[in-house]
Amino acid sequence: MKRVPSLVPYGSSDEEEPALPPPQKKRKLPALPSSLAPQRPVDNPALHQGRVRTTPHVEGQFAAYVYVPLRLDRGTPLSRLLDDVFAFAKDQVPSLHPIGVQEILASTGVTTGEHELHISLTRPVYLRAHQREGFKNAVRAVARAHSTFTASFAAFAELTNDERTRTFLAVEIGAGHSELKAVSDALVPTLRSLRQKEFYSAPRFHASIAWALLADQAAVVTPPSLSTAAGIELDSSTPLRSPVPTPDGTPAPLAESASETQPQFLGIPHFPRDLVQDVNKRFGARLVSRQTSIFQVDEVCVRIGKEVSRFKLG
Repeated sequence: MKRVPSLVPYGSSDEEEPALPPPQKKRKLPALPSSLAPQRPVDNPALHQGRVRTTPHVEGQFAAYVYVPLRLDRGTPLSRLLDDVFAFAKDQVPSLHPIGVQEILASTGVTTGEHELHISLTRPVYLRAHQREGFKNAVRAVARAHSTFTASFAAFAELTNDERTRTFLAVEIGAGHSELKAVSDALVPTLRSLRQKEFYSAPRFHASIAWALLADQAAVVTPPSLSTAAGIELDSSTPLRSPVPTPDGTPAPLAESASETQPQFLGIPHFPRDLVQDVNKRFGARLVSRQTSIFQVDEVCVRIGKEVSRFKLG
């Protein structure tokens, strides 16, 4: 007889399978503290005497410009002259702010500290991070290709920026204009390669010494926030167009709906009509005197963000 192999027993399909444990929920990572989060600059005019950023902030983009610096120690003839001019102009334009002065005594309007005036050679330039070093190298090369020269101031003038947000009291260059233009023109190929605007075709080289908000741009803003980041100051002044006939240039009131608790920044339509003429009559002879006006141009600076690089002329 053949032996029948034993059958392998199988469990019944009716038997229950062992239950699996429930899946565990994934834990969320804790949020980064706010101190580690990237801070985007906030345009708060309250931090900048009512000035408004005319070019929106772009992450990874750096504002830059090239200029000739003029540092003046306190007590020098030109420094004393600029103090006197500012005090005279501020009597007629109370909303006037000085440029290039480290400290101002608010009670008297008298300036203290050191002056550093800037004579712009470019408009504001906007660079990506990887373009900064190349731009500095280009400015360095241009500086080496030009020699030290003598310059002087010729007259006071009123200028306004391209966006017509501010008006400036400035001193215009006389001698040295052609040398400054040669340096500025040498930067054009670099600006074109970066797709940036060139300087003005007929530039009026100058150093701005004071500014005021224009009336149509006067701002009403909330008090400054502790988390607000400050922006940089750029001066790209161009000749003022013929002013529209207006009153005497006194500050224009803001909208009545503004809260009385908010800082108010008063603007003017333009400087009083006779201000620049009076400044030139009263201070022009001092400005063009040999001991006051003449200075040496021996370096070119480039400011990128908050970093300033200085390059000696060849």
